[in-house]
Amino acid sequence: MLAGKGGGGMAVAMVKRSRFQTMTSSLRHRNYRLYFFGQLVSVIGTWMQTIAQSFLVLELTHSGTQLGLTTAVRFLPMLAFGPAGGLFADRHDKRRVLYVTQTLAGLLAAVFAICLAAGAMHLWVVYVLAAALGFVNVFDNPARQSFISEMVPEQDLPNAVLLNSVSMNMARVFGAAVGGTVAAVLGLTLCFTLNAVSYGAVLLSLALMSTAALYPAKKVAKKKGQIVAGLRYVRTRREILIPLIMIAVVGTLAWEFQVTLPLMASSVFHGWIFRNGAAAYGVMASVMGAGAVVGGLVSAGKVTPGPRALCLAAIGWGIAITAAALAPSMPIELIAMAFVGYGSITFNSLAKTTLQLAAKPEMRGRVMALWGLAWLGSTPIGGPIVGWIGQDVGPRWALIVGGVATLACGLLALSWAMGHARTLAQARGATAPESGAVPESAPAG
Repeated sequence: MLAGKGGGGMAVAMVKRSRFQTMTSSLRHRNYRLYFFGQLVSVIGTWMQTIAQSFLVLELTHSGTQLGLTTAVRFLPMLAFGPAGGLFADRHDKRRVLYVTQTLAGLLAAVFAICLAAGAMHLWVVYVLAAALGFVNVFDNPARQSFISEMVPEQDLPNAVLLNSVSMNMARVFGAAVGGTVAAVLGLTLCFTLNAVSYGAVLLSLALMSTAALYPAKKVAKKKGQIVAGLRYVRTRREILIPLIMIAVVGTLAWEFQVTLPLMASSVFHGWIFRNGAAAYGVMASVMGAGAVVGGLVSAGKVTPGPRALCLAAIGWGIAITAAALAPSMPIELIAMAFVGYGSITFNSLAKTTLQLAAKPEMRGRVMALWGLAWLGSTPIGGPIVGWIGQDVGPRWALIVGGVATLACGLLALSWAMGHARTLAQARGATAPESGAVPESAPAG
C-alpha cells in the first residue's frame, strides 16, 4: 500500500512536470529564451511610458477626446502603411530589422524624456513623437511577430506565441504598477527615461542569439504586386480572413484600454482608495495584466488554437469587458479587470497563433502586418470614437461598446467556425478510406 501511494505520488509529479514542460516547451530553445526575457524588460518600460503619456495628455488638455486622438496618431502610420511593413519583413532579415527599429524606438523615448525635463513638452510635440513611433512600428511589429516562428520549430510555435503574450502581460503587471507609482511620486520624466534604457535588453538579446539555431523563412524576392498578392491570398483563405475581420472589429472598439482605463480611473473610481488617477490606473492595468498572465499560462498548457476556440474566447472576453463597465465599486472592478486580462490574452494569442499556423511561411510577414493593421492600426478610428464616448456619454459606455461588440462578433463567427469544423471533418473522412492521410489544410470554405 505504501508502495502504491509512493507510485501514485510519483505519477502525479510526472503529470505535473509534463504539464509544466508543455506550458514552457518553447523556452527549451536558447534563442527564444533570450527573446522572451529581453521583451519582458523592454515592454515593462513601454508600459511605464504608456501610462506617463496618457496622463501627460490629460494634464495638458483635460480631454478624453484628445487622449483618444493622441493614441490614434501613434497607430495612424500602421493603418496607412501596415501592409508595406509586412512585405518589408518578408523580404529582409527580421533580426536585422529589429536591431534598427528597437534602437529608433529607444531614441524616441529618450527625446520624450529630454523634452519633458526641459519644459518643452506641448501637445503638438506629443503628436509628432507619437507619429514617429508609429512609423517605427510599421516595420517593427510584423518583423517582431513573424520572427517568433524563426526561433522555434513549428511544433513549438503555438506555445511560443502564447508565452510571448504572457511576457507582454507580465510586463504590463510590473510596468503599470511601477509606472503608476513613478508617475505619481517621482514624475512623468523618469517613466520615459526608464523606457529608453529598457530597449537595451532587446538589443542585447538579439546580439547574443545563435544564427545557426534560427529557422529562417525563405526571403521573398522583390517583385511588383506583392502587397496585392498578399491581400488576395488572405481574401481566398477564410480561415485567415474571418479571424482578421474579428480582430478588426474587436481592435477598433474594445482594445482601447489606453483610453478607457485612464478615464475610468480619473472619473469613476478616483475616490476609491486611490486619490491619484495615475495610481488607480496603474493598479487597474496591473490587475488586468495579472489576469492575462494566468490566462496565458492556462492557454499555453491546454488551449488548442483554432477558429472555434477563438470565437469562444471572444464571447467570454466580451462578457468580462461588459462586467467591468457595470462594476459598482473599485473592488468589483478589479475582479472584473482580472477576467478582462484573462480574456484579452486568450483571444489575442489564439488570433495570432491561428493566423501564423494558417499562413504559408513566405506570407507570414504580410499576414501578421494585417493582424497589426486590424488589431493596432484600427486605433486611429476606434481611439477617437471611444474617447468621445467616454468624455461625452460616460466612461462606462466606452467599455460597454467594446464589450458588446466583442460578444456579438464571437457569436456571429461561431456559426462559421462550427461549419468550418464540419467541412474539415468531412474532408478527413473522404480522404481516410483512400490513403488514411489527413489533408494538410482545411478547405477555404
